Amino acid sequence: MALARSRRGDSGMNYWPGFVDALSTLILSIIFILTVFVVVQFYLQQEVAGKDTALNRLNAQIAQLTELLSLEKSGKTDTENQLAQLRASLAGAEAERDRLKSAAESAGAAGTAAEGRIAGLNAELDNQKNLTTRALAQVEILNQQIAALRRQLAALEQALDLSEKKDKEAQSKINELGQRLNLALAERVKELSRYRSDFFGKLREILGNRPDVRIVGDRFVLQSELFFDTGKADLLPAAQAELDKVAGALVELDKQIPSDIAWVLRVDGHTDVRPISGTAGQFKSNWDLSAARAIAVVQYLIAKGVSPQRLVAAGFGEFQPIDTAKTDDAYRRNRRIEFKLTER
Repeated sequence: MALARSRRGDSGMNYWPGFVDALSTLILSIIFILTVFVVVQFYLQQEVAGKDTALNRLNAQIAQLTELLSLEKSGKTDTENQLAQLRASLAGAEAERDRLKSAAESAGAAGTAAEGRIAGLNAELDNQKNLTTRALAQVEILNQQIAALRRQLAALEQALDLSEKKDKEAQSKINELGQRLNLALAERVKELSRYRSDFFGKLREILGNRPDVRIVGDRFVLQSELFFDTGKADLLPAAQAELDKVAGALVELDKQIPSDIAWVLRVDGHTDVRPISGTAGQFKSNWDLSAARAIAVVQYLIAKGVSPQRLVAAGFGEFQPIDTAKTDDAYRRNRRIEFKLTER
C-alpha cells in the first residue's frame, strides 16, 4: 500500500475526479436524450392515433357517399328509361293522330268519330307530356344531387390525401428521431466502454499486475484461491489485505459520485462443476458455497466502511462457467470472484 501511494504521488496528477465528472455528464446526457425521445414519441404517437381515427371516419363517409351515389345513378337510369318509353309513346300517339286526321279528311262519314278519337289522343298526349315534364324535373334533381355528391366525395378525398400526407410526415419524423437517438446512444456506449476500461485499469493498479487477476468483458475477475480455502467461505488474511484496497477505492468513489446517480458494485461468486465434498455438510450445493463466498466479501467491504446500498451479493454456483473444459486448469478458472460496476 505504501508503494501504491508512492506511485500515485509521483504521478503528480489525479485523473479520477475528471473521470467521474465525465461519467456523470455522460449518464445525465443519456437520461436527457431518452427523456426527450420518450416525450416526442408520445406526442407523435398521439398525433398518429388521432390521424388514424379521422382517416377511418373519412373512409366510412366515403363508403356511405359511394353507396348513395350508386343508388342515385340507378334511379337516374330508371327515370331515363321511363322517359325514353314516354317519348316513344308520344311519338306513336302523334303518328296515330296524324293518321286519324288524314283518315278524317278522306272519310267525311267517319269524321266525327275520328275527331273524338283525336281529342282523346290529344288528352293522352297532354298527359304524356306532363309525365315527361315531371320525369325531366326528376332527372334534373338527380343530376344536381349527383353533382353535390361528387363535390363531397372530392372534398373527402382531398381531406384523406392530406391526412395520409401528415401521417407519412409524422412517421418520417419518428424514424428520423429514432435513427438520431440510436446514433447518439451508440456514441455514448463507446464512451462508456472506454471509461469502464479506464476504471478497470485503475483497479488493476490498486490490486497489482498479477496473473490471477483478469478483466473479462465488463467484469473484474479474481480466482477464489486468493480469497478462500477449498470448500470454505471464510476470507483468508491475504484476501483481506487485497479487499482493504478495494474498500478504500469504493469509499473514495462513493464520495465523488453525486448521490442522485444510482450505482452498485455487484460481487459474484462462482464454483466449478464438481460436487462439494469434505465440508461436513456445511454447504448443500455449489450454489450455497458461491453465495456464501459473495456474501462474505460484501460483509467485509461493509465492515471497511463501504455503504451497503452500493453492494450486491450474487451466487451463480457452477452454472456460469467461463471455461467448459473438464480439466484442472478449467476448474481453477471457473472458481472465481467477480466485481461488476453497474447501475442499480
